[in-house]
Amino acid sequence: MQRPLIAVTTSSRTGWRVFPLINLNLWITGGRGVRWGVGRVVDLEDVDGLIIGGGDDIGPELYGGKLGISARLDPDRDELERCLAEAALDQNIPVLGICRGSQMLNVALGGTLDQDAWTTYGPDRKIKTILPKREICVEEATHLSLISGEQPMKVNALHTQAVDKLGEGLRVSARDTGGMVQAIERVRDPFALGVQWHPEHLFYAHGQRAIFRALVAAADAYRQERNQTRAMRDELA
Repeated sequence: MQRPLIAVTTSSRTGWRVFPLINLNLWITGGRGVRWGVGRVVDLEDVDGLIIGGGDDIGPELYGGKLGISARLDPDRDELERCLAEAALDQNIPVLGICRGSQMLNVALGGTLDQDAWTTYGPDRKIKTILPKREICVEEATHLSLISGEQPMKVNALHTQAVDKLGEGLRVSARDTGGMVQAIERVRDPFALGVQWHPEHLFYAHGQRAIFRALVAAADAYRQERNQTRAMRDELA
């Protein structure tokens, strides 16, 4: 059976090492990835799902903010990923946002970000590591709770920004113990989930693999429906 093809956006600085790890997670959950970034040509018509990866901070001009502490900006990537997120959601293509990608999903739907989240929530609570040392609580009756369970989870944290005002049609699906938003999701179809942590580093944990598995399942369903629609259109032509 053909594996669903997932486009993965990455940073121009770190994508060379991030994409293989995300692709590994996709492969072990039944999918396959193709790297997409500024200067790399991929058509949404050719893919079944989209992952917006982590890395650079998002420029505040995208959500009406002011330039503050953000130092690692990539305006070209910002524009690419915002357009991709908007187009994917409009075309019912499943989307998973990872760290920055979760923030971009929120911005694409009209939300805002806290540029200096650790100042807001307390610098003493700051944890920056790929190791699972931050505890989060999953909200009941959310898509994430059905995917990974409702029990508290230990996750990693590499971010400085965080979701502030929610975008249209989104809800919070997890917070950490200090109240900071750690996961968001679209209330209705298509599948759209954003997680503030990096589940690709936690592939040994069942609840983290389940996030990729859920994306792959949604992408496979989208591919089958799209192919059926195309076949019917060809018959009528």
